[in-house]
Amino acid sequence: MHKGFLKLASILAALSVALGAFAAHSLKGSVSERAIATFETAVRYQFYHVFALFITGIVYAYFPYKTVKFAGYFFMAGILFFSGSLYGLAFVQAIVQPGFQWLGPITPVGGLFFIVGWILLCISFFRKPLIKPA
Repeated sequence: MHKGFLKLASILAALSVALGAFAAHSLKGSVSERAIATFETAVRYQFYHVFALFITGIVYAYFPYKTVKFAGYFFMAGILFFSGSLYGLAFVQAIVQPGFQWLGPITPVGGLFFIVGWILLCISFFRKPLIKPA
């Protein structure tokens, strides 16, 4: 499972860089500052939690507990819900389209998933590693 987290983190990292470059070069000047700020927040938190997935993948090699695996799942869900809802909101703000207010309440759910992931990772460290580092 740890290789799966590492592979996904690598893909999401590349996507974060591409989306950040898109925001910096293509969005500025063509959409509102509010939409850009929302989009940049989504990219930033996605990138932060890419590192969380990398950490989870590495830690799982030494602490192959369910809490570590579920931490990775929560980080993935957090990226989907938190960053995904913000990408959607930025798009709606960019086209100045009313409605889609239901996207706003999804963002805190993603934030909660991030918090649960970090707590699960922490809980894992209170157990002994099953594989000794070299």
